[in-house]
Amino acid sequence: MLHYRGIPVSLPVLASVIPNIVLGLMLVFRTNTAYERFWEGRKLWGGLINTVRNLARQIWVVILEKEELDRQAKVSALNLLVAFSVATKLHLRQDPVNEELEPLLLPRHYERLKIMNNPPLEVAFWIQDYLQQQYRRECVNVYQLGAMQELLDRMVDALGGCERILKTPIPLAYAIHLKQLLLIYCLTLPFQFVSQLGWWTAPTVALMSFTLFGIEEIGIEIENPFGRDPNDLPLDQMCETMKRNISDLTTLEPRNSKLFLAEQKLYKESPDDKQLLST
Repeated sequence: MLHYRGIPVSLPVLASVIPNIVLGLMLVFRTNTAYERFWEGRKLWGGLINTVRNLARQIWVVILEKEELDRQAKVSALNLLVAFSVATKLHLRQDPVNEELEPLLLPRHYERLKIMNNPPLEVAFWIQDYLQQQYRRECVNVYQLGAMQELLDRMVDALGGCERILKTPIPLAYAIHLKQLLLIYCLTLPFQFVSQLGWWTAPTVALMSFTLFGIEEIGIEIENPFGRDPNDLPLDQMCETMKRNISDLTTLEPRNSKLFLAEQKLYKESPDDKQLLST
């Protein structure tokens, strides 16, 4: 309106070249930094899933069953691996220990976990305590114990990496300054385009402002990947995947289990099965 009344409000487009470059670099840095945090969180959780699978497999296959209660103890240990992942998820979301953990823990462990400041570390302690007990009972040798403890250390390292992402947000001063620059830049856009676009200036500026503020908002949305928003990591589904993997694993019979040995003995004593065993 001021332009059509002859008031000199138009700015040359070339005058905004340097501000455009500076603002573009700041937006790229903001978005890349946020995406790096998101991707690192995904890699840490992917590593945690693989480590839980490996440690669960070793516990189930390697640890000997010398007594009747050893099978139940192994199942409880595998549940602790899932409990570590669920406790890590709740810890990163700053949620209290809830009923999601209750079926995975013994009642005394569940009550104990409610008063802990870092529940995943307490679960890791119980897992290592179980491994040490099996070593003292000579159910695993020192090399097997070392391999399993190394996997447990990787789980705790993944927890520490996620905590680093959570507790190191983008500096507030940088985020505020970028938003202020975006606002000033978008307010000056009409003065740059009015002489060339005329009445099309308003929709053009609206579209450009929507694009720029949308890019900036994307960085805010993904910089913390551990929440419940649709753009965050699907931690609930990852924990469910680990539960299903552990449940499937417990349906298998390792060759050092008492049940497997009893079945083998039964087959050897049956004349009808000798031919089957020989093949």
